[in-house]
Amino acid sequence: MNRFAVGPMTTPEYNEWWVRRINDNTHKSNQENSQSIEEYLLVIPSELEIIRQDFERRNANLEKKIEQMEEVKMNLRLDIDVQKLETEKLRKGKNKAEEELEI
Repeated sequence: MNRFAVGPMTTPEYNEWWVRRINDNTHKSNQENSQSIEEYLLVIPSELEIIRQDFERRNANLEKKIEQMEEVKMNLRLDIDVQKLETEKLRKGKNKAEEELEI
């Protein structure tokens, strides 16, 4: 706030009151239990830090699930390969038996 005074309109008492009024509006910290802003910010994580930690936790969980699903997928492919081999073996046996019956 700017003050504009012309000549002797302000008295020394007024000036003294004005300075005290401005100084009374400033925040005075308690030095006994005070932390520096850096320490305070280190102790209390920001909202962004909390969101980042939550994202990393969820991401780690999803990565574990993906690994498990890939393992299951690989096992299912192996089962399919085994089933195909058994089916082919049975088909060959069936064809051989049919040929023997025809002869």
